[in-house]
Formats: sequence, structure tokens, C-alpha cells
Amino acid sequence: MAALRRKFGEDYQVVNTNRAATFSAPVKKKRQRFVDKNGRCNVQHGNLGGETSRYFSDLFTTLVDLKWRWNMLIFILTYTIAWLVMASMWWIIAYIRGDLNHGHDASYTPCVANVYNFPSAFLFFIETEATIGYGYRYITEKCPEGIILFLFQSLMGSIVDAFLIGCMFIKMSQPKKRAETLMFSQDAVISQRDGKLCLMFRVGNLRNSHMVSAQIRCKLIKSRQTPEGEFLPLDQCELDVGFGTGADQLFLVSPLTICHEINPKSPFFDLSQRSLMNEEFEIVVILEGIVETTGMTCQARTSYTEDEVLWGHRFLPVMSLEEGFFRVDYSQFHSTFEVPTPPYSVKEHEEKNSLPSPLSTPTPTLTESYGARRDRVFSVDCINISEERRGGTGGRLPSKLQRMSSSGKEDLQRKVLLLSSQHSEKACSTGDLPLKLQRLNSSPGPERENRLQLKSLKVGFDPMTQSTGDLYQHSPMPKLSPSPVPMHSPLLSTRGRPEDNLPAKLRKMNADR
Repeated sequence: MAALRRKFGEDYQVVNTNRAATFSAPVKKKRQRFVDKNGRCNVQHGNLGGETSRYFSDLFTTLVDLKWRWNMLIFILTYTIAWLVMASMWWIIAYIRGDLNHGHDASYTPCVANVYNFPSAFLFFIETEATIGYGYRYITEKCPEGIILFLFQSLMGSIVDAFLIGCMFIKMSQPKKRAETLMFSQDAVISQRDGKLCLMFRVGNLRNSHMVSAQIRCKLIKSRQTPEGEFLPLDQCELDVGFGTGADQLFLVSPLTICHEINPKSPFFDLSQRSLMNEEFEIVVILEGIVETTGMTCQARTSYTEDEVLWGHRFLPVMSLEEGFFRVDYSQFHSTFEVPTPPYSVKEHEEKNSLPSPLSTPTPTLTESYGARRDRVFSVDCINISEERRGGTGGRLPSKLQRMSSSGKEDLQRKVLLLSSQHSEKACSTGDLPLKLQRLNSSPGPERENRLQLKSLKVGFDPMTQSTGDLYQHSPMPKLSPSPVPMHSPLLSTRGRPEDNLPAKLRKMNADR
């Protein structure tokens, strides 16, 4: 076992070498198989009645389908009877013409020379039919009936030769014997592959000649009853062995393991290790391909009953790398070893995974909390409209904005301009600024000038607005303090009214108002 682990890794660690499973199956009586291990179908047709005549309408196929002993008997009897019948006809012609009484008379011209009894007539027919032609017995020109019989003999001989020899040739060239060199594993196994429970068996080709366009199919033979109460004996169900992915097309130059994935579409979806002991089914495997040497289609068959399906086993590897080639060890072709495999079915496994955990409680996700926080941000326009309707800033404003409003209305508007963003990221643009400036401009006294200076400084900032994402990046919000006015600010350097420092568009809008 240590050598096996070193050669194939931990995945091929043998857990148990015997074939005993976790659940010991009760001893079953050997039941009748639908298809034998050698591929022979155990089906006999009886009570055909008047349908027997259909076999004679296709006599050539009937002869080819017969067993070899019956073919040999028909072959020998056909030639023996034909020879005896034709020899008798030549003897009758000689007897009617009276050639038998003048067999040794040199002055008499018979129909067939040197034919004076039945053995001599039989030898003449064999020499003629086999084209031996010893030259001692021959037809003379004074026997027209002999010439006609000779032509009939030649035609009938050709027909019989073509029929019987062709039948023997077709039977000998049948690729049934080619199937003897196609191997199937004695048992099928069920184990996990790539995290999925699979039914697997192995196929191999003993000859160096390839099977062209080799394709494999599987049928599940199992009796069942429909919901309507109809009983279907030996119902056939297709097993998917890679039809959709092309895995059923085989390149059979070395032994291959055929895999059927057990999923919700598989008839083994609810099959477990314990239920396998009580099941009765048969898996028929059909391997088809074209013989490379003869170009004829070959088909090999075998079957696996429920007793020949091993749960929790895997096939031993048979391929090894030698110096310059790959070697196949067919002594381990049928060997399996036990591997850890869940004893429950795929259906039970999926139902177990679908049950919710009692410890799991719904918690708000980061996206939900993020969106909730974003929904609490209002634009300057929304705040102003709310103020006009309620006459104040209390009530519905978020707590953060309420705390900010305590430091003054001027700081509140500056902060909201920095935090203004909604879920659709609609922020207050510079187009809203003139209305705010107009409101501030309309307020009398020094309060208007202070607010105007703050707005002018805000307009000079490069990023006019901040998105909600920037709000979270900069949170918590640092405490804002009045920024010192630069010495080169136009508000300080320019004398006169503050309206003169506004752009021409703003001055025109103020004048119109």
C-alpha cells in the first residue's frame, strides 16, 4: 500500500481492501439477468403462430443468424443432395438411351462416354461441377438432352455456390468475435469524483487496432409502476454518460473509466448505500464502433446488476509510464479499493444543505447601511424648501445637521454644500448658487456682507460639491472653522459695494429683481 501511495498520491489511498461494505447486504438468490456478462440477451420469442413464414422471406439473414453447427449441416446436406440429384439425372439419360448396355462397345456412340453405371455418372457430375476435367468422360455431340442438362447444371451450381459460400463468408467475417477483445470491468462502483457522486465502470481494448468512432451508451432496466397504475416490466431508462459534453465519444487506445454523474436528472438521485441493498435493477452497457481493419460495425455488450455495484469503491490505476512508452497492467483491470464516500443519497444531501441554520440571523449588510446613510443627506434646495414650509430648520433634519445648525446658519449652509448628495448623486451645482447669493444679498446689514464673503470663498473652491462617497471617506466630519481670507482676495482689495465684485450676470439678475 505504501508503494501505491507513493506512485499515485494520497487520493488513491486504500481504506479497505476487502469488498465488505458498511452495511452487510443480505444473501440474495441469483436472479435471471436480462443481458449476460458476455452480451447475450436472455430473450426467447414464442407463440409466433403464422408469423414464422416471415423468416423464410429473408432466408439469407436467417441462415446467417443460425448457429455454426446448423450452418455446417445445411452446407453439407445441400451439396450432397445436389450432387446426388444431378448424378441421378445423368444416369437416367444413359439408362433411357441404352448406354449402360453398350458401355464397352467401341462402335457405339453414347451420350456420355465411359458412363455405364451410377458411380461413373456420379464421377462425371463431380468432374464437371468442380471443373476438374480428367478427359476420360465427356459429352458427345449426338446427345442434345445431355447438352441441355449440362447448361442447367452449370447455372444451378453457380447459384448454390454463391448462396452457401456467401453465407459462410458473411458469418465468418461478422465482427462478433471482435467484441471478445473488448473488456468491461466485472463490477461498477459508486464514489465521489470532482465533489460529485458518480457511477463508474471501466472499458478496455486488448488489440492494438483501434475502434473508429467508438461510442458508449447505458440503459437502466428496471420494472416500475406509473401513477396511473400501469405496470411496466423491464422499463428502459437512458443513463447520461456525457452525451451533452461529448464524453460518450471514446478514444479507446487505453482503458477508460466511464462516469455517470448522479444529479436530480439521474434515476439514482435518491439511491443511498442502504437502499442499494433493496433495489432490483440492471445496467446494460453498449459499446459500438467501427473495426479499423475490416470497416464493419462492432457492438459489445455487458450488464451490471445491483449486486455488482460497489458503494464507496474506486478502480485501481492500470497506467504506468515506462521508458519511452505507457504500459497498461490488465491484471489490475477489475481491481477496486474502498474510499471514504457519504452513505446517503444526493437527494438527502441537497435537502440537508437547503435547511437554514438556526444560529443564522439576518443582519443588515454594508450596502444597506450605506444606502440608509446616503438617504439621510439632503441638498441645499431641499433644506430651503423645508424651511419655507415649516418656517425653521428643526423637526425633520438629521441629527448631524441639527448639531451643525447650532453653530449658525452660515456654517450650516457651508457644510450642506460639502455634504450635498442624494442616492442618485444629484448634488447642488453652481447653477443653484446665484439664488443663494441673491437671498443673502437681499438681507440688510453686515450679516449680508459676511455671508457674501463666505459664499465667495466657497465659489473659489475647486471641488464645488462632494458626493456621498467622499462624505464617507472624510467622515467623521472635521469641525469647520472660518477660513482666513487671503490678502489678495478681491473682497479686501476692492473698494466699494460688494455687488460690484459679483460677475456681470449676477449683477444683472440683482438689478432686475
